Amino acid sequence: MYLYLVAIAWIYVVLLMSMTEVSLIAGVMTFLLYCVFPLGIILYVMATPMRRRRRQAQEKSLRTTTLANEVDPTKANDEST
Repeated sequence: MYLYLVAIAWIYVVLLMSMTEVSLIAGVMTFLLYCVFPLGIILYVMATPMRRRRRQAQEKSLRTTTLANEVDPTKANDEST
């Protein structure tokens, strides 16, 4: 939650910085080099634990559904006789 709040505040600060640049190209470069690239990397790294937990939860649910759908081998042999 706070991660996104800090990111929005940083975007605002860098946007104001880029608006004070002398030329349009300097403003765009300031915004890209101080905001977009570093913020993208930081958000990706900081979201890694969340992605890992989501992936583990999906794997766990997949394992439980496959285990529930499998046929018990002892019951399968009893039914065939």
